Amino acid sequence: MNEELEVTVDGISYKVSELSAEAQGQVTNLQFVDAQIVELNAKLAVYQTARNAYQAALQQLVPRAPQ
Repeated sequence: MNEELEVTVDGISYKVSELSAEAQGQVTNLQFVDAQIVELNAKLAVYQTARNAYQAALQQLVPRAPQ
């Protein structure tokens, strides 16, 4: 499996190896930022799950409203 990395800009695909060094650097920057976004989204999902659990626990601890 020797697939070459491509990047699409404005609907046109380019082989990264054929881009200038500066353009390749920007591709690297985009890859890094995309990985950070994925990591932050995973952390956000964990934090939201924890928040929901804390909220559910709090609901069990506060007095019930009279009906």
